[in-house]
Amino acid sequence: MGEHPSTSQQKDMTLNKRDGFEDLMEERRHSSDLRYAMRCYTPVVYKDLVPRTPSALRSVVLKSDQVQYVIKQLSKETGESPDIISDEAADILEKMGHGLWLSIVRFFAFTLSKIFKALFQKVRVNEEGIHKLHQAIQEYPVVLLPSHRSYIDFLMLSYIMYTYDLSLPVIAAGMDFLGMKIVGEMLRMSGAFFIRRSFGGDKLYWAVFSEYVKTILRNGDAPVEFFVEGTRSRTGKSLIPKLGLLNITVEPFLMGEVFDMYLVPISISYERILEESLYAHELLGVPKPKESTSGLLKARKILSENFGSIHVYFGQPVSVRSLATGTVRRSQYNLVPRHIPRRPSGDVYRFLDVVGHTMVVLQQKNMVISPWVLMATVITQNLPGLPLSDLIRQTLWLKAIAEAFGAFIDWPKNITSDKVICSSLALRHNIVKTVKNQVVLCQEETPAEFTVEKVFKYTISLLMCASYRNQILHVFVRPALVAIAFENAHSCRREDVYSCFSYLREVFSDEFIFLPGNHVKDFDEGLYLLMKCDAIQGSHTDLYISEKGSATISFMSDMFAPFLEGYQVICKYLLCKEFTDDFTEKKFVTEIRNYAAELILTGAIKYNEVLSVDMQKNALAALARLGAVEKLKIADGVVYKVDKQTVSRVADMLVPMVPVKSATAARL
Repeated sequence: MGEHPSTSQQKDMTLNKRDGFEDLMEERRHSSDLRYAMRCYTPVVYKDLVPRTPSALRSVVLKSDQVQYVIKQLSKETGESPDIISDEAADILEKMGHGLWLSIVRFFAFTLSKIFKALFQKVRVNEEGIHKLHQAIQEYPVVLLPSHRSYIDFLMLSYIMYTYDLSLPVIAAGMDFLGMKIVGEMLRMSGAFFIRRSFGGDKLYWAVFSEYVKTILRNGDAPVEFFVEGTRSRTGKSLIPKLGLLNITVEPFLMGEVFDMYLVPISISYERILEESLYAHELLGVPKPKESTSGLLKARKILSENFGSIHVYFGQPVSVRSLATGTVRRSQYNLVPRHIPRRPSGDVYRFLDVVGHTMVVLQQKNMVISPWVLMATVITQNLPGLPLSDLIRQTLWLKAIAEAFGAFIDWPKNITSDKVICSSLALRHNIVKTVKNQVVLCQEETPAEFTVEKVFKYTISLLMCASYRNQILHVFVRPALVAIAFENAHSCRREDVYSCFSYLREVFSDEFIFLPGNHVKDFDEGLYLLMKCDAIQGSHTDLYISEKGSATISFMSDMFAPFLEGYQVICKYLLCKEFTDDFTEKKFVTEIRNYAAELILTGAIKYNEVLSVDMQKNALAALARLGAVEKLKIADGVVYKVDKQTVSRVADMLVPMVPVKSATAARL
């Protein structure tokens, strides 16, 4: 087992984090927003180079060897004139490329000041991270990798960069933002460039896009910003990293075109997320509304709401060179001319996978946990409700364990615990309410009869509450899986518990972030934390639950029980259904939702979270990875084929942790 920081060291680290945050809104509330927006803006630049204009950048991209090579290849393949294909490339670049008008930047600085002051009590930034970023930008090309929980994320980062006189990032944004008339073009003029959600087999589009990003990085024109998770997390959990854009950004280093580059993980923690209700509806299959200016104007009513505080933590810049040393052979890039497009080799793909997961783990490490996250964790384990006094007691108990496990809890100073918890409840009036001193979930009034419609309406509130509980799961996932493995293994032998842990980790590696190949270290860390809180005792060969450890083991098992039960329900569906032919993901999601809703109505299962599209898709991906379903490519998409024997084996490992309540009425 490796060395772990002592409790006192962890407390010191937490205090340093707390003291290192500055509230940007404090000055904004006491000085002129117009003067702030119009102030002298002189950002530091890479090696004192003069950044190229967007039009000069586009010209360099179109003339690049890579784009010209692909144009010639496509001309040979299609018989089309190179000039026509070149015009098409120019058109792609025109629609894609960013601009930078300082007048538009100043307009956003002024407008966002007004909006952020209305929405948030505080916007807190770690200034030490800003100082390190300031230095990094001058040394090597920089890639900013923020967590992604809200549309506010990229606006907030640009606002912070402007505030601290840092170069505004060039931001990868979805093409759907261009559907917002005027606003889309204003985003472009503030540094956004627009890309399709998927490229298919469009070689020209890929060549133009990849060369555009690499050209910016080679010259250090500006920091490049993108979301390594690929899309916003609707669940509050971190998503598995997407590697396509990460591959493009590190290629200039792998090809020896730059000596080094920095990756900067950024953690953005929201006390209350603007889209919390929208996300819950999307998870139940309600389509995401299209981005539009009219939709933005209709959303103005949120300005009267209170969304608490935001913490933005800029992590230590990570050298790509240090990550690559001893793990990837850069010499392979010398074997083929650099302008010829290539797929990443096996060792490069594994390197990217580790880097992507490492960045997400670093984001998680620096997330700030609000009191409400702890409360939501307690509430979701005590449905349909619990006394306020029990909520206070259990929240404080959980706070002590979370802090011992290294979580940074933003607990207000000099305020009684009762007041902290009651003010958090007031901020979440749309999710929970207190009735006769019982804290219960809010739900829309419906007829008295118990119906599928009522189940779905109740689940909206539940998923909103669970999305905040999910923000702390990364702190507990390793010790919790050890605890569950201890119960499921029916053995005290350490090797049996490890074997069960390793399997559970594999099953849930689409739900939670684990570094590739880190099974033993993750088990050791989880076991160490359980021993640290006196839940488990033992030797190198045998493990035992301590006298006072049962409550901790039970709580951690309960925290992850919705995932175990959800996956088991999905396995049961695949086992009991007679498949006459292969099925699509869309058909699977629709049918499992109806199947699970019926089980909830009959009281056969306890947790509604299996109704979440996110869990359903993650489970399907896990089963495909484990060989329980086979993923087959066909002409118009992908279909799945079930291997019931393997599905049965997976289901057997997911022993339900909690006895099912017999009375349906007790749940709703």
